[in-house]
Amino acid sequence: MNAEFRLPDLGEGLTEAEVVQWLVQPGDAVALNQTLAEVETAKAVVELPSPYEGTVATLHAAAGDTVAVGAPLIAFDVAGEEPRTPAAPAEAAAQEKAQPNLVGYGAAPASGQRPARRARRGGATPAAAADADVLVAAPHDVLPPSVAEPVVGERPRSTPPVRAHAKRLGVDLALVAAEIGDRVITRADVDAYAERTGATGAITVETGPVFSPAPPAAAPGERAQTRIPIKGVRKHTAQAMVHSAFTAPHVTTFHTVDVTATMELIDQLKGDRSLAEHRIGPLVVIAKAVALALGRNPSLNATWDEAAGEIVHNHFVDLGIAAATERGLIVPIIRDAERLSLTGMADALAQLTQTARAGQTSPAELAGGTFSITNIGVFGIDAGTPILPPGQSGILAVGAVRRQPWEHRGEIALRQMMTLSLSFDHRLVDGAEGARFLKDVADILEQPGRALLY
Repeated sequence: MNAEFRLPDLGEGLTEAEVVQWLVQPGDAVALNQTLAEVETAKAVVELPSPYEGTVATLHAAAGDTVAVGAPLIAFDVAGEEPRTPAAPAEAAAQEKAQPNLVGYGAAPASGQRPARRARRGGATPAAAADADVLVAAPHDVLPPSVAEPVVGERPRSTPPVRAHAKRLGVDLALVAAEIGDRVITRADVDAYAERTGATGAITVETGPVFSPAPPAAAPGERAQTRIPIKGVRKHTAQAMVHSAFTAPHVTTFHTVDVTATMELIDQLKGDRSLAEHRIGPLVVIAKAVALALGRNPSLNATWDEAAGEIVHNHFVDLGIAAATERGLIVPIIRDAERLSLTGMADALAQLTQTARAGQTSPAELAGGTFSITNIGVFGIDAGTPILPPGQSGILAVGAVRRQPWEHRGEIALRQMMTLSLSFDHRLVDGAEGARFLKDVADILEQPGRALLY
C-alpha cells in the first residue's frame, strides 16, 4: 500500500519546521525507526524516524523547504498490502487518526489547522529566546588529515548542527570524511575543509570565528548585497523580542558589585579535590544567588496573565540560561533551580552546556522559564539592557569581571568588579522591588557567606 507520513507536532505547539536534509531518497528501502530526515523547528534540530518499513515513494518537500505541521512530508510503498482506495471523509479521518505517533513527536494533529499551544504549569506562557549569550561553542582540535575511504552507503558521522552547517557552506561531508578518517566530523573539520577548498570566507561574529559563504565579487562601482531568508530560530527570536518589547513595559537598573570574595571562593573550591568533578565558576554562583534572591522577591518570578486578568506567582524557579548556538539564540531551562545546591547547580549548568553545544537541546527543554540570566561578560561587555523573554518578569545580564580601583575598608584598592543589569516588567515589579532583588543578588556575590542567611 501507499502510506503517507505527515509532519507531526514536534512539541510545545510548534507549527512548522524546515527540512534541513533528507537522509533517504525515492527508491530507498527503509526500516522501522530509521532516521528519514533532519528538520529544524524554531527551537531545535530534530531527527525524524520512520513509522513504516518499506520503500520511499515520494518526498513531498525538498531540503530548505518549510513544512506546516500536518502537511504531507514523505510517502512509502509498504509491502504486503493492497493500495488504498479513496476513502470517505469519515474513513479518511479514522485512517489519519490511526497513523503511528512516535515517541518524541507529541500528539498527532487532529486536523490540518495549526495546533494550539499547551498551557504552561502555573499559567506561564512558553518563553522564547533571550537577547544575549552565555555559552561559547566548544573548540575542536583539527587533527592532521588522513586518507581514508568512507564506507560506501554509510552516512558520515556528525551531529545535526554540524550537518546543517556543512549544508549552509555547500560542503559534502563524505569528502570531509575521506580526509579525516573514521571519526565523528566536527564543525572545525567542516570549516577547515571549506577554507582549504576556497569555498568560504572567514568572518567574526559574537560566538567567535566562523565561516560563511563569501559574497560574489561586485563589479567596479557596484554595491553588493547578500540576502538571507528569515526563518528558524532567527525568525522565532525576532517575533518573540518584538512581542516582548511592545507588550511589557521594560525598566532596566544597574549595580556595580565587588565580587572579589566570590572569585576567591571559586578559586578555593577549584582547589578542593572532592569537588573536582563539579565545574563551579562565576555563573554557577550567580545562578545560585539569583535562585535565593527570587525566594525573597517573588514578584521577579511572576507572570502577567493578560487573558485571565491575573498575576501568577510561581512557587518554583525555572531558570533560563541564554545560549548562542550555531542555529541562533536559545534559552534552555534549569528546572526547579531553587532546590539545587551549589554543586547541583554546577552539574545542571554543565549538562545544559554540553547539550546545547551538541545541538541536542529538545523543544521541551526550551519551554517555559520564570526568570533568565544572560552572560554578556564572556564578550568583555560590562552592561546592557536585555529584553525580557515573553512570559517572564525579569532577566539579569551579567557583565565582565574587571580588576579596577575601588574603595575598600576606607582605602583605594584593586578589586574584582562586575556590573549587573536587571530588566523587569514594570506591570509586575515596582522599582523598589527590582532594586531589592538586585541588592540581594549583589550582597551574596560581595559576601558569599550571606547565602547561609537565606
